[in-house]
Amino acid sequence: MSWKNHLRGDLLLLLTALIWGSAFVAQKVGMDHMGPFMYTGIRFALGALVLTPLILYFGSLRPPSAAGQKSPSILLAGLLSGTILFVASILQQVGIIYTTAGKAGFITGLYVVIVPLIGCLWGFRPGAGAGVGAVLAVTGLYLLTITDGLTISLGDSLVLACAFMYALHVLAIGWMAPRMDVLRLAALQFWVCAGLSLLVGLALEELTWNMVRSAAVPILYGGVLSVGVAFTLQVVAQKRSPPTHAAVILSLETVFAVFAGMIILGEALSPRGWAGCALMLAGMLAAQLDSVYPVKKVLVDRIRRLFKQTH
Repeated sequence: MSWKNHLRGDLLLLLTALIWGSAFVAQKVGMDHMGPFMYTGIRFALGALVLTPLILYFGSLRPPSAAGQKSPSILLAGLLSGTILFVASILQQVGIIYTTAGKAGFITGLYVVIVPLIGCLWGFRPGAGAGVGAVLAVTGLYLLTITDGLTISLGDSLVLACAFMYALHVLAIGWMAPRMDVLRLAALQFWVCAGLSLLVGLALEELTWNMVRSAAVPILYGGVLSVGVAFTLQVVAQKRSPPTHAAVILSLETVFAVFAGMIILGEALSPRGWAGCALMLAGMLAAQLDSVYPVKKVLVDRIRRLFKQTH
């Protein structure tokens, strides 16, 4: 693949990270006008509506590797992934009411570190990068969120729980996506998440046309751009970029979340907070080193070469 194709893929991934990072601002502003369940439900319904014509246009995107395999039911898969997505999204949406958009972006991004750690339960042995990444991320999380008396705010704790749920979602999608049509799975999980959110919202929250009109921009950004367009950009871009390479670029979502919060909402971080963000970003990147760069093998090879040179 030519360097131009790689560059196009990287630019699309960078745009995706920018949209996702800025969406934290839209989510926070949306809470000024309506409840978290209603906002989440309308947002994901719009995302599903954006994906529907793409499914009709592209047809089936079932991976060739799935041919001849006994695949799980896409309805069950969509119900499972959509339910996990619903819990993760609501935890994030409620948490963002009580914390800043920038902090929410960084804490949510911890799922990159949590995924290989949860993978241990399935017999996956994370390498050195995951271990180093976990230490850096936890240290950064402490600096960013823990205050006097070793307390963590309600908003930060809810978003941290959201990061664990997103990690479960990544693992579930990682198992299901190679076995079925990815666009149909995505749209189905969006509809499940939207349906659950709207059902709870109708029971617990008020919704009027004035609320929807006042929150129109955050809803459109969070639904059409963040859910529908950004997901599609990611799928298109990852045809040109390796998954691990793509993950590194998408990690910049957390950085964009901080800067969007500063520029649009006037949020500010203390020097301690900036140090925490830097450590967390380093931890997210380190957690991917084992797949981007074979750390253990390289270290062994270098030690062997050094040994030969000295003897």
